Amino acid sequence: MKKSLVLAMAMALGVTASAYAANPFSDVPAGHWAYDSISKLAAAGIIEGYGDDTFRGDRLMTRYEMAQIVAKALAKGANVDKLAAEFADELDALGVRVAALEKKSDNVKITGQVRYSMQVNKQRYPNPAKDRDRSRNRLRTRLWFAGNVNDNWSYRARLENNQYIHDYYKPERNNVGDEGTSFNQAYLTGRLGGVKVTAGRYSEYLGDGNFYDDKFDGIRLSYGKKVRIGAFYGKPTAWQDNIQPYSLGIGHGNDDTDWVNGIELNKAYGFNLGFDLGKKVKLDLEYNKFDAVRNDFDPAYVPAKGYDEDLELISANLYGKITDKLGLGFIYLHSKSDNTHLLTEGASKNGFVVTADIAGASFGKPGSWGFTAKYYQAPAGSAVAHTMNGGAGNLFQDGFKGYSLNASYTFAKNMMYSIQWYDLKNRENSSRKERTLWNEIQLRF
Repeated sequence: MKKSLVLAMAMALGVTASAYAANPFSDVPAGHWAYDSISKLAAAGIIEGYGDDTFRGDRLMTRYEMAQIVAKALAKGANVDKLAAEFADELDALGVRVAALEKKSDNVKITGQVRYSMQVNKQRYPNPAKDRDRSRNRLRTRLWFAGNVNDNWSYRARLENNQYIHDYYKPERNNVGDEGTSFNQAYLTGRLGGVKVTAGRYSEYLGDGNFYDDKFDGIRLSYGKKVRIGAFYGKPTAWQDNIQPYSLGIGHGNDDTDWVNGIELNKAYGFNLGFDLGKKVKLDLEYNKFDAVRNDFDPAYVPAKGYDEDLELISANLYGKITDKLGLGFIYLHSKSDNTHLLTEGASKNGFVVTADIAGASFGKPGSWGFTAKYYQAPAGSAVAHTMNGGAGNLFQDGFKGYSLNASYTFAKNMMYSIQWYDLKNRENSSRKERTLWNEIQLRF
């Protein structure tokens, strides 16, 4: 522990010299420069040393050990706001809510994210005349607003603006940008007893992102840590945002001549159950159901049989840390629907995703890096609003197989670069391919 840190912590604690006992640790002599500060912190219960009555002051501590000290100091009423802010992620991981810091700060907080992304997408069809090479460069700015309603409830909102430098998908945006700015998230979060409640337009994350990872209008209830249960109900809003109106109707992915007017996911609900199988292994089970209806603007239209069947998605996700820097995951995915306009008849409804990740880039740690590799055998209909940037939605009806690679590096505090590569194929016709190169630079403040 650095000299200035020990002294600052002791001064912040505000315990008088008479309140602590002499010689709290055998390896800290009375003449040591940190003797008074260490004695004060020990007397207040902030530091405990080791079972053999030693302090071991020359040993480097981990950030989690420091976070524990900060948490204890906050509980004692110490003014350590800067330390609490610095170790906010670790305190959150320890389940410590920095209430003292929250009460002293302004009631409304604003944080932000700026992301410049460059995407190149290559689509290959059985008929080469249908092949497409597409690209898009976009500057996206997001501002998050957080306000405390009371001690148990808070309000969250997100303001987003997109500037399209170049967009193959919507060429009318080229060179003119897109000045549209909107609040695309707004929700309340709080607790009713031990149950956490999120309600409004928030981000829903289903099947570890393999089913859905985007905006959702509804409510989610969750309870527990080592054993977790949860449920949600509402309407997915990302379907219409992520797939253009002309392709809302689901084709077979082998050609683009069989699109119909459209299918809308009208509502959804689901349940989840999770377990900690030790300190480093987790198992999460999910059941999700989407109500699919024909979206036709002709009031005289009578839906044909098969257009209004539901889509059911089930997953079992096992993830564990092999070492501090190596994690492995396996998730089983299952889809079910009698709607042949959602899922190709005879297409595989069972699949899986294997994940391996090494280390991890952190915005707060310059020089940190991370690498993730995934192999997909995704079932038909699973990628409703997939978390990837690799065009899985275009292979929705038949499912897809392939792999992705993702590398990230934090080149300065709150500044990160990421590069991703996706190589995917239609599971029913491997000559239908999607290859995507994605680059992004992201800043946070």
